[in-house]
Amino acid sequence: MPNSAEPLDTAGILELMRAVAGDVIRPRWRGLGRGDISEKAPGDVVTVADRESELRLTQELTAAFPHALVVGEEAVSADPELLVDSHLAEHVFYVDPVDGTRQFIQGSPDYAVMIGEIRRGEITRAWVLQPEHDRAYMAEKGAGTFSAEGEQLHLCGQGTRDLHGATSVPHVLQDETLARHINRVGICCGVDYPDLVVGLQDFLLYQQPKPWDHVPGALLVTEAGGAVVTGEGERYVGQPASMLLATCGADTMDHARERLITRFA
Repeated sequence: MPNSAEPLDTAGILELMRAVAGDVIRPRWRGLGRGDISEKAPGDVVTVADRESELRLTQELTAAFPHALVVGEEAVSADPELLVDSHLAEHVFYVDPVDGTRQFIQGSPDYAVMIGEIRRGEITRAWVLQPEHDRAYMAEKGAGTFSAEGEQLHLCGQGTRDLHGATSVPHVLQDETLARHINRVGICCGVDYPDLVVGLQDFLLYQQPKPWDHVPGALLVTEAGGAVVTGEGERYVGQPASMLLATCGADTMDHARERLITRFA
């Protein structure tokens, strides 16, 4: 299992996430009151669990890494300028306190807590915790992707065979040939990326990716042997992009990109 000599090492940050989930998030799962849910914008919901857990994670990360920038989803909702060029910072953590807020509100166990780290323009560490499933995944650049139990995870590309994956991108769902290969339409990155890493999906395709949703999963995939590129064909390191495509192997990427993106350009 990856480990480092940081003030909070890789395992320590996972334990922090577990503690915050146990104290703040899980007690609200299937127990939200009427006043615990609000809208940040029309159709964009947030809960007291999102806000309280992000605040605590931000405080703990800032205390452990005082020179790092910590960018949380809810903080950006309140002040969008926090996101601008944040991926270019010397050291930044992206925090998604409750990924899959709608699922969380509905009482589904398919939500996650996610943190991704970028140093000097490279995604260096990632954490995805699925509290209700008691599953967690971590990655360190150059060291691999691991389950919380210490099992190293490896992806095998599927070449040019028929690929099956998850997306909510309209042009894919409206194409009859492609739509039959979609396993899931509802997107929760904290579920989808681990599903790809353990072999349940061959590809994931997203629009307008936000770094707190995709920085963690991108490192899980690439360190396990998969590939992640933007719609423009660039390696993803947290930058703004039109689309984001993750596949189960580098040998699969060209085939998937041609079928899912290039032919619609």
